[in-house]
Amino acid sequence: MAAGDFQVPLISPAEFAKEKIKALQDYALLTGQSLANLFRRPLYVTDMVQQADLIGVGSLPIVILTGGFTGAVLALNSASTLSRFGSLTLIAQLVSVGMVTELGPVITGLMVAGRNSSGMASELGSMTVTEQIDAMRALGTDPTKKLVTPRVVATVVMLFFLTIISDLLGLVGGNMVSSFLLGLDSRQYWTSAWQSLVWRDVTTGLIKPVLFGFVISTVGCYFGMSTRGGTQGVGRSTTQAVVVASVMILVVDFFVTKLLITLLGYR
Repeated sequence: MAAGDFQVPLISPAEFAKEKIKALQDYALLTGQSLANLFRRPLYVTDMVQQADLIGVGSLPIVILTGGFTGAVLALNSASTLSRFGSLTLIAQLVSVGMVTELGPVITGLMVAGRNSSGMASELGSMTVTEQIDAMRALGTDPTKKLVTPRVVATVVMLFFLTIISDLLGLVGGNMVSSFLLGLDSRQYWTSAWQSLVWRDVTTGLIKPVLFGFVISTVGCYFGMSTRGGTQGVGRSTTQAVVVASVMILVVDFFVTKLLITLLGYR
């Protein structure tokens, strides 16, 4: 066998840049169409409800576990530092603000991205390679409106509520650590946790899951709809969807936090 048989085809930087720019254009077009379809009939409400059940109820156990243990770990780590200064009573404030503004939305978003963004890419990718989406177009059905928009709406709505649940479970986890392991008063914990939150914290914690849900759903649907190469392509699309959605969550989190600090100021 000749050495030339093992040569890997290379792509020029210009072609690579063109491919990435085209991918960004296709993604922007898909997101724009999914938003525009919200104001056009039919709305496919049944599909939205089915996706909401799949995303929300299906992700609930994972969110409960991650939220509770994140709050517990945050309380433990905070205690190891605050104990040096004799300020263990500040644990509730750190857990409350940390969960509501940052850890709750981000951890929940990453969990939902790993579970549902991959599922969307896999499902839509399988439909693409088996030409089911082409058949929908041939029958006069808009696949973006039928398949993408319900998933976007369901993910945004359910991630909003899942984040609230994660925040509450994080506070409960922190309370259990502070009460049973550190011997702090539970009533004082909840009073301090509530009083430490300001409207800016709550606003930040409720805006982020909406944007994260939009990113998770559109990225998963984009990679699913753009799948090529049979079953191997479905696997690649699934992996890419999880990686890109997770990275974009962190990027969006940074810019949203910076924007809100600029507009609303620090606490």
